[in-house]
Amino acid sequence: MPEIENFDVAVIGAGHAGCEAALAAARLGMKTALFTISLDCIANMPCNPSIGGTAKGHLVREIDALGGEMGKAADATFLQSRMLNLGRGPAVHSIRVQSDRVKYHTYMKKTVEAQENLYLKQAEVTAVLFDGNKASGVRTKLGTIYSAKAVIVSTGTYLNGEVHVGTVSYPSGPDAVSPATELTKSLVDAGIAIRRFKTGTPARVHRRSIDFDKLERQDGDENIVPLSFSTDRKLENTVSCYVAYTNEETHRVILDNIDKSPIYSGRIHAIGPRYCPSIEDKIMRFRDRERHQLFIEPMGTDTDEFYLQGMSSSLPEDVQLKFLRTIKGLERVEIMRNAYAIEYDCCDPTELLPTLEFKKIDGLFGAGQFNGTSGYEEAAAQGLVAGINAALKLKGRQQLLLDRASSYIGTLIDDLTTKGCSDPYRMLTSRSEYRLLLRQDNADIRLTPIGYEIGLVPRETFDKFCEKQRLVKQEIERVRAVNVPPSEELAEYFEQMGTEKITTGAKLAQLIKRPQLTYDGLKPFDKDRPELPFAVREQVELQIKYEGYIAIQLEQVEAMRKLEVKKLPPDIDYTQIKGLRLEAIEKLAKIRPLSVGQASRISGVNPADVGVLLVWLEQNRRREAGKSDD
Repeated sequence: MPEIENFDVAVIGAGHAGCEAALAAARLGMKTALFTISLDCIANMPCNPSIGGTAKGHLVREIDALGGEMGKAADATFLQSRMLNLGRGPAVHSIRVQSDRVKYHTYMKKTVEAQENLYLKQAEVTAVLFDGNKASGVRTKLGTIYSAKAVIVSTGTYLNGEVHVGTVSYPSGPDAVSPATELTKSLVDAGIAIRRFKTGTPARVHRRSIDFDKLERQDGDENIVPLSFSTDRKLENTVSCYVAYTNEETHRVILDNIDKSPIYSGRIHAIGPRYCPSIEDKIMRFRDRERHQLFIEPMGTDTDEFYLQGMSSSLPEDVQLKFLRTIKGLERVEIMRNAYAIEYDCCDPTELLPTLEFKKIDGLFGAGQFNGTSGYEEAAAQGLVAGINAALKLKGRQQLLLDRASSYIGTLIDDLTTKGCSDPYRMLTSRSEYRLLLRQDNADIRLTPIGYEIGLVPRETFDKFCEKQRLVKQEIERVRAVNVPPSEELAEYFEQMGTEKITTGAKLAQLIKRPQLTYDGLKPFDKDRPELPFAVREQVELQIKYEGYIAIQLEQVEAMRKLEVKKLPPDIDYTQIKGLRLEAIEKLAKIRPLSVGQASRISGVNPADVGVLLVWLEQNRRREAGKSDD
């Protein structure tokens, strides 16, 4: 069939990665096609209907700060919001919202439909087309060809998807949507290594079959912090979530039927997520645990479906019903959608550059679960970066490279492209060495100027950001100058808060640094304090309270970046560098790091190998300098 239409960018898959990729490319002026097997599955949440959570909330705020859409969509369609980890330090505070699944899909579908330069196409892409080692377009199942200068693969779990429930297996994408069965061949033919991963999802059950009086109620926060920095309206919770627990009988039913699980019978060979195991995995791995927690969460305001977070399974449907009915509050539960496991094809992310472009194929990018990750937020973050870099590449502009000290997005991409992943990758706060710098509250400070420079953050948004920064700076300067005199009221307050009294005047900033005291708590003793928004007050307190720790981490960042600026030529023959160990040679030749810093993070490359690279670079620099002198 002849070519129908020409595009700058073609995005395959319209999940969370695909939507962010297509929106970014189109907003940067690229004529963009977004392909999906079904328009009814755009930005679908086939697993948990929630956005954010530990470390994932950080990713969403970073997406938002760069000019992405996920945070706005979550705020527009949320049912309940909670700030997690408030009992710990600010580095791990994370927003999590329960979203209305259908309304989230509707919001994102309308957003991509309304976007200038973006063209939605309901079609199964069966092949990426190549001109030599360059991506040149796509072909659909109908034989239609669309040319493109760049192609982004964001196929989620649809790529050769196969669903497993007990002894039954069949080709399918999530939610009984058709899988993409032919695309893998063209990728393999192009030399891309394909692997097989697995994930799973719990059952959905009917509201009327849940005895809520027997469950622990979990309400949202009274004071809600939006996921998007641009959300300025007051948000209110409209639903409650609930907590239940498995018990000895639940575990007995699962163990009695474990031979019927395709994971343990050998029917599933793909690798599943380490940090989100199925309930049968939990029972088998942690035999000593008396119970496991599950969360019972609404799917939306216009449906009676509830989601059982923490109970993914691939056991037969009758077994699922049997073990669920052993749980207090679910004794009469009705399953509306049974749990299932799904296997799918994905790439080896070490074949990607930090721009998310394939090293060996010009103009071909990967994003989302296709790159070996797990989770909506990880997918959206990669989609945004892939879309940005596809557009910047076509514009001839410098591409976006986020390092580990700039963002969790940078950490995510560096982990994938430098270390790879042996199972579906999930973002954790523990993955970052610079957690205190990469808080969710300062994502705009770190990334909004970058988003504005790229062209994704509108001028109005950037001006509001600049005004916020002006207020923060002005208030910090004022707080450092304010002297608080001793008084009976202050002494009484200090005793109440469990901190030492002052006998002479003290600077307000020094008092804020005390662990027991806060900026807002000291308001009665700060007579000239201006009225400021929460976001400004939050930054004033955190920047003052943790400035010593932040200074230490900034020194660590500086040391790291000294290695990042030492660039490695892409065509190095590592076998010719004397002193490198054989393992290091093999790993360096495979990953082909862009810098000594990236090389130092490759598994199998030790500090001695890094030293050899630094010596080689200096010798190479002197050789090149000698040639220029001649």
